[in-house]
Amino acid sequence: MYTYLLLNIFTIAIPLALSFDKKVQFWKKWKFLFPAIFITLIFFIIWDHFFTKEGIWGFNPDYLVGVWLLGLPLEEWLFFITVPYACVFIYESLNAYIKTDNLKSIATVVTLPLATLLIILALVFNDQAYTFYNFLFSGFFILLHWLLFRYKYLGRFLRAYLVHLIPFVVVNGVLTSIPVVWYNNAENFSFRIGTIPVEDFIYSLLLLLMNITIYEYLRNKNQKAQT
Repeated sequence: MYTYLLLNIFTIAIPLALSFDKKVQFWKKWKFLFPAIFITLIFFIIWDHFFTKEGIWGFNPDYLVGVWLLGLPLEEWLFFITVPYACVFIYESLNAYIKTDNLKSIATVVTLPLATLLIILALVFNDQAYTFYNFLFSGFFILLHWLLFRYKYLGRFLRAYLVHLIPFVVVNGVLTSIPVVWYNNAENFSFRIGTIPVEDFIYSLLLLLMNITIYEYLRNKNQKAQT
């Protein structure tokens, strides 16, 4: 039963079909999107490979097609393409249809405290690998984004992140309930929302923020080159 592959197809199908929407015109932004996806994929594959090798998480072969690369199933590689594509599509669609950056004021209040909290929690729970690295990377990357752009995109990012939680809970709920992906609870908080480890919500935040940061950096660089 190819559950993980079907979830990847489900994740990207609608965003891909709607990429040619006249108002969003997402296809015109692919030249910035795909490099962002590729760069982010390299980071997450290295992390994923190490964690899988160390038994911090793993994959149930009963729900995979059986193709493996660098110790990871094909579906996991696809995950770092389909999910970022869908999430950045959500980000751009919201920007196209809601012009006002209506969460910017909230972002200015929560961004730096959130980054600080994540780094502190990482240091406190340094003996739990998933919690430690996940929170540490996320905290520092929030700071990196802030240093690059201040609050220019953070309100819009926050809006996209909150909306993406709806499909995130559906897809990740399936992955963790069967489970297609299993976790070593000795390496995390052992606290779950439904069947989803709480760390996964921060992991998804990092995945989305890294893609959007690189995406916006490349788009800004292109705009400057044309002026």
